[in-house]
Amino acid sequence: MTSTYISTFARLVNLYQQAESWLTHLHNPAALVSRLYIAQVFFAAGLTKIADWDTTLFLFEEEYSVPFLPFELAAVLGTFGELFFPVLLALGFATRFAALSLTVINIVAVVSLSDIAPAALYLHVVWGLLLAQVVIYGGGKLSIEGAYQRFFQRPAYAS
Repeated sequence: MTSTYISTFARLVNLYQQAESWLTHLHNPAALVSRLYIAQVFFAAGLTKIADWDTTLFLFEEEYSVPFLPFELAAVLGTFGELFFPVLLALGFATRFAALSLTVINIVAVVSLSDIAPAALYLHVVWGLLLAQVVIYGGGKLSIEGAYQRFFQRPAYAS
């Protein structure tokens, strides 16, 4: 009877190890999907801002309360950040810096809105968590940084 339990337990451990190995292979594709999703969200926001610059300036002057900055400068910096850093993030170049920069933009967006809908706040939290993942773990192997490490930082072989 005991050997049956041990055998069953051993099979469960083996199954768990196989699943863990398979899931580990998903790290890099998941990192890529996270980067591309976040890049799309912020880039689309930047495109919306440049599509109607007068409305963007009006919103930054009347609706958004960006602390410490004149509304014109806040509009330019925010729009630049939403168009530039997502490209870096999607390519996986200066990935952590890009994710950290978008995190600042995300936080400023939440703080600047005096009355933010719960659904919008939830989305900002999700984006913040995905950005935190990139800041902590980097862009993964499916990035320019990952390719650079594979091709130019090969370990030296002992002679």
